[in-house]
Amino acid sequence: MNKAHLTYAERAHYCLSALARNLFLLMEDKESNLAISADVTTSAELIEIANTLGPEICMLKTHIDIIEDFTPELTNQLRKLALKHRFLIFEDRKFADIGNTVKQQYEGGIYHIAEWADVINAHSIPGPGIIKGLAEIGRKKNRGLILLAEMSSQGHLMSADYTQRTLAMAEQFADFVIGFITQHAISTDPHWLNITPGIKFQTEGDQLGQNYVTPETAILENGSDIIIVGRGILSADDVKEEAECYRAVGWEYYRKRCER
Repeated sequence: MNKAHLTYAERAHYCLSALARNLFLLMEDKESNLAISADVTTSAELIEIANTLGPEICMLKTHIDIIEDFTPELTNQLRKLALKHRFLIFEDRKFADIGNTVKQQYEGGIYHIAEWADVINAHSIPGPGIIKGLAEIGRKKNRGLILLAEMSSQGHLMSADYTQRTLAMAEQFADFVIGFITQHAISTDPHWLNITPGIKFQTEGDQLGQNYVTPETAILENGSDIIIVGRGILSADDVKEEAECYRAVGWEYYRKRCER
């Protein structure tokens, strides 16, 4: 079935993952397909972003290991704000090891990611064992996994064959894998979430190989379901106003896609 004209609420019915189903419904109800990439280095900055932009977003993407003053209280506060403002927490950990190792990285260490992150992501290059290992921890907590199928950086090694093999691997675990980090929708099956980073109104790149695409290109042309914006919002003079703008534009293009 082609998902192109289905609403998020309609696609929720096809999900094997309860978390994916809830995310689709949250997006429809909140009228937001915007995720914020909160690449900051202090707890105070992260909490401020979550509280200020929480009403505008469906997901908050974190890099918990760059927080210089991390304590467990930070993730407790994030959970409270996620409940208050109704967004999911996506820890952008990019797991990339054998199953036994990623289980320990996900569940233990100083971050205890499985306790507070609704969504995590992983590279598929280690093979299905990485998904099995993460699923052993995440399934019982109603968590979700996103696989990296394409990246927004110049010169990445994710060929078309790699992307299709990632999709095939995900299909074996559709109750835990909820979608893909990708620049293009890689499947017409309606239950997959295609999530695109590197979104910005101005598409010039940076000096470290980042490529940007506009919300219109991502959603209307490439079939993205969730747009991830970082510096496009956080570098603005008024981050709240800029987030509201990205949210409105992202939703407008989603509605146009449904009406085609």
